[in-house]
Amino acid sequence: MAAARHSTLDFMLGAKADGETILKGLQSIFQEQGMVESVHTWQDHGYLATYTNKNGSFANLRIYPHGLVLLDFQSYDGDAQGREEINSILNKVEERMKELSQDSTRRVKRLPPIVRGGAIDRYWPTADGRLVEYDIDEVVYDEDSPYQNIKILHSKQFGNILILSGDVNLAESDLAYTRAIMGSGKEDYTGKDVLILGGGDGGILCEIVKLKPKMVTMVEIDQMVIDGCKKYMRKTCGDVLDNLKGDCYQVLIEDCIPVLKRYAKEGREFDYVINDLTAVPISTSPEEDSTWEFLRLILDLSMKVLKQDGKYFTQGNCVNLTEALSLYEEQLGRLYCPVEFSKEIVCVPSYLELYPLTMTDTVLPDQSTQVNLKPIKKFKSQ
Repeated sequence: MAAARHSTLDFMLGAKADGETILKGLQSIFQEQGMVESVHTWQDHGYLATYTNKNGSFANLRIYPHGLVLLDFQSYDGDAQGREEINSILNKVEERMKELSQDSTRRVKRLPPIVRGGAIDRYWPTADGRLVEYDIDEVVYDEDSPYQNIKILHSKQFGNILILSGDVNLAESDLAYTRAIMGSGKEDYTGKDVLILGGGDGGILCEIVKLKPKMVTMVEIDQMVIDGCKKYMRKTCGDVLDNLKGDCYQVLIEDCIPVLKRYAKEGREFDYVINDLTAVPISTSPEEDSTWEFLRLILDLSMKVLKQDGKYFTQGNCVNLTEALSLYEEQLGRLYCPVEFSKEIVCVPSYLELYPLTMTDTVLPDQSTQVNLKPIKKFKSQ
């Protein structure tokens, strides 16, 4: 697959930039490559020089009066000789700029090239909008289900990574996430009834069945997530996804909301509810974002199927999204029953950012204030 290679070289000068001197000083470097120059100038905004090559590669040199000089170079990625030529040009520009600035350059920055449109997409944003380049070397699985795009990509560092509709969900390296959303090893699941919402990668189910629960019910809407993970995420799920029923677990391929409503109507209750559906949304307008309504509905329904002394676990979002996390806390105050909560931060390897995960536990109610309501639930975060 044809891809474009985008290289950058930045200079922050210690004084105002002399645009004419820089253009003249660098001109010969591009001329040696047979590149055609086109220059635009603005009285108060500096210079833009574009250099085009007959092979389709081009460079933009932007000179700002205050001392910022930027070089962007784009070329075809499949040409190894072309990559060497571009590296040579960048090296020559860097050396020439040092001469022209008489060593007054405060900072020189050359980033690794960005490959755009390649067969393997290595670039995925963090929850707070920073760009991360993963060491992806293989597309293991890539399918569209009725609900989402499902990718499993192989990383040299993190193993296979599950990505759902562009969101990094879990890698084989991320046992820390699974342990945290189960209570960080502090819970006794022996003989307990557990409900998992989502969790199609099978990681939570795999770890809980090792702890001899009475029964684990996992509700996952997307069969194709399970199909991909049971084949390509076996370091995470083991063999629990090979069958939808086991001695102490069952997997329901259903929408969890009707299931929760049905369980609440039947009076069925669980010792633990683990919500692995979605992170706290980034939107800061909960009244305009149906995702907030969805989260609050899940919370309300989960409280209705949680035993009085039960516990509820879920995830938050990147710790840098302080406003979104604060809005999530506001949602907790809008549930049908009052709640309390606290927070603990977890480092998930493949996320490359700190993540709060949430744990809820229940206490006996003040009966005089709980008429026709479930007991007060205490929320804690892991």
